[in-house]
Amino acid sequence: MNVVDSSGWLEYFADGPNADFFGSAIEDTDHLVVPSLTIFEVFKKLLAQRSETEALLAAAAMQQGRVVDLDAGLSLEAARLSLEYKLPLADSVILATAQAAKAEFWTQDADFKGLAGVKYIAR
Repeated sequence: MNVVDSSGWLEYFADGPNADFFGSAIEDTDHLVVPSLTIFEVFKKLLAQRSETEALLAAAAMQQGRVVDLDAGLSLEAARLSLEYKLPLADSVILATAQAAKAEFWTQDADFKGLAGVKYIAR
């Protein structure tokens, strides 16, 4: 299973230098877990920078994986991870979702570098 953080999705949609790194996880939709919070973050960013149509197309593409909503259990685990690793809310929720799904977590966010289960590439 794979979880891609918001920066990875944005890199993929922009066809940035690290797009191929994230592409293998994103395109394997049978093994893709998508925290609902990543849909929010990516949609918001694309809506601000591009167009509503492009933002909606990206959100639709993201929903090809298994979307996981934030529930009470994930909230509690995210709070624990937030304190343990000094992570902001969104990062801790996405990491908690990856851990709950026993998924590899794909990111280019240096806050996660060196954590178990993380596939990191520098920006």
